[in-house]
Amino acid sequence: MTKKINSFSDLAKLKFDSLAPDPEETSPSELLMEKQFLEAHYSNKGRAGKIVTLIKGFQGSSQDLKALAKTLKNAVGVGGTVKNGEIIIQGNFRDKIMNLLQEMGHDVKRVGG
Repeated sequence: MTKKINSFSDLAKLKFDSLAPDPEETSPSELLMEKQFLEAHYSNKGRAGKIVTLIKGFQGSSQDLKALAKTLKNAVGVGGTVKNGEIIIQGNFRDKIMNLLQEMGHDVKRVGG
């Protein structure tokens, strides 16, 4: 049976090293995404007139796609989602997203209006 923690000093004595991921176990492919050829679209069709920015053409795992989407959403401070292999960002942030993707080393083509 484990000892009950009654104070902060007891809590400070706990070791959580086993929960942290080992840096040797992470592969370099997880840390660096390869260069992608992406398209930045502007659209409002099928969304009740709401404007969105679409990022298409990503090649890779769904986890990498979700991680890239999260990075882009945090950079512009808006919501979005990943559907059918596309990143959908709420609002017209195409120029800002294109600059961010180019800084990450991706080739980005502007498509549409």
